[in-house]
Amino acid sequence: MPVNPSAYRDITGRIGKATLVAVSKTKPAGDIQELYDLGHRDFGENYVQELLAKQPLLPANIRWHFIGHLQTNKVKYIAPFVYMIHGVDSLKLLQEIQRQAAKHSRVIKVLLQVFVAREETKFGLDEHELRELLTAWGNGGALGNVEICGLMAMASFTADQQQVREEFRRARDIFLSARKDFFSDDPCFRELSMGMSGDFGIALEEGSTMLRIGSLLFGERKPANT
Repeated sequence: MPVNPSAYRDITGRIGKATLVAVSKTKPAGDIQELYDLGHRDFGENYVQELLAKQPLLPANIRWHFIGHLQTNKVKYIAPFVYMIHGVDSLKLLQEIQRQAAKHSRVIKVLLQVFVAREETKFGLDEHELRELLTAWGNGGALGNVEICGLMAMASFTADQQQVREEFRRARDIFLSARKDFFSDDPCFRELSMGMSGDFGIALEEGSTMLRIGSLLFGERKPANT
């Protein structure tokens, strides 16, 4: 299904100053090019292999966001070009991003993923683990090839909108607390990435600055076995 220009304009008109990351996983490069031709530049992919296949086929000024769960041994493949990595959930991964970014003389933006959902399948740090990571990162004399820009969170997949709101609100509280205690003098720590096709309205109301939207832009995805 090709991109619907009117749907794109409607979404961008509703989200104000928030950044829209168009989640293009499983979609062909041609669909991404269509949205690019409408002026869009931020695209998100979940799988390293798929991103590596698409990136050479598309314009070089696309800002690629890696939004899936990233293994440390795969950082090296996307380090030469990735704009932002959303799901950083360990000090080991953060250090590997630093190491690979330094090899390419680049600065890679990252978001630390916090766990606020009630689903065991979600990844992320709880508030205590987040604070431990930030303390260790600071005490270790972190170098300048990683820029921690904020947090990322996913709500539970549920029809209970009040639960979703409470989880997003929890993420916002953790974000504000971390900014106050660790980034009070750092204007770069400003992003709160939360909200997808089914819940981005609630996410915006609860303080999201970055949305990850796929199906509303590109249509529903086919099951992997088709």
